[in-house]
Amino acid sequence: MIDIQIKSTPLQPDDCINFASSPEAGGSTVFIGTVRNATKGKKVVRLEFEAYEPMAVKELQKIAETVVERWQVINISIHHRVGILDISDIAVIIAVTTPHRKAAFEACEYTIDTLKQTVPIWKKEIFDDGEVWVAAHP
Repeated sequence: MIDIQIKSTPLQPDDCINFASSPEAGGSTVFIGTVRNATKGKKVVRLEFEAYEPMAVKELQKIAETVVERWQVINISIHHRVGILDISDIAVIIAVTTPHRKAAFEACEYTIDTLKQTVPIWKKEIFDDGEVWVAAHP
């Protein structure tokens, strides 16, 4: 099963973990991406995320379908936050369950790497002395 959400409210790891849990799973992985306090030695004040939601959901669905097929994923939950996020806030959560641990790690890593490359979610970094949009697809 697949759970995709883009939310403007704080993300809850337990929501993703509970969705992904399965008695058939031999391996579960969870990735939690948080807002760090510095980029390239420069102090970050906050981040702002924007998304083209219909396309972002469609792209996340495509990623999830790929990992389900490639790694025999039992359940996958991908939640991404939009709006203003402060330091230590959670920006993204990915929870994956598979029959075996190695597949869970690989599926989770593929999911976050592909999300950053293909999903239309943009990040603005706010510093004390200015701001910069970070490339959606580095």
